[in-house]
Amino acid sequence: MPQLLRETLSFLLHTLGDFLVLLLLARFYLQAARIPFKQPIGQFVLALTNWIVLPARRIIKPIGVYDSSSLLIAALTAYLMHFSLLWLSPWPYLFADVFSQLALLAAALLELFKMSLYLLFAAAVGQAILSWVTPYHPMMPVFNGLTAPFLRPLRRIIPPISGVDITPLILILLIQLFLNVFVADFEKYLLYQVRLPS
Repeated sequence: MPQLLRETLSFLLHTLGDFLVLLLLARFYLQAARIPFKQPIGQFVLALTNWIVLPARRIIKPIGVYDSSSLLIAALTAYLMHFSLLWLSPWPYLFADVFSQLALLAAALLELFKMSLYLLFAAAVGQAILSWVTPYHPMMPVFNGLTAPFLRPLRRIIPPISGVDITPLILILLIQLFLNVFVADFEKYLLYQVRLPS
């Protein structure tokens, strides 16, 4: 396969795969946090994921408030994305090896963690901006619902400074630290573990 075509396909697969994973995780977290889907972002997520989630719900039942079908489809999408990207790469891989499959599965789970951090990052940035500009914006309950479980522990440690809550900024810095230092290196390590044929 020509290199330009391979790179184009890899770019499209990665972009579309991550986008679908992001949408499915957004659906999962919005439902888990009991945030209504009436706002524009909720409607957008439903419109782009109903085609795959609703049929899957006939087989995969929700567990309490958790939309297990969205989460499992997100994991499967991440797995297939990494599998396809490795298959398109110029390096030969031994996909039939059990250890290779475990490494791919771990990479898919890490992808879910990474995309979850990106979602939390976007919610924290949106919350920080709106709290300074328009604190009563209709999107504030969505951002508050997604970030509250992570900001509560920080607020116990870091009080407001002159009436300004800086915990969203601390959360943003922590997310960037995880993404840039730990997640990126661990992802490379996992994909390196997919064994080459001897």
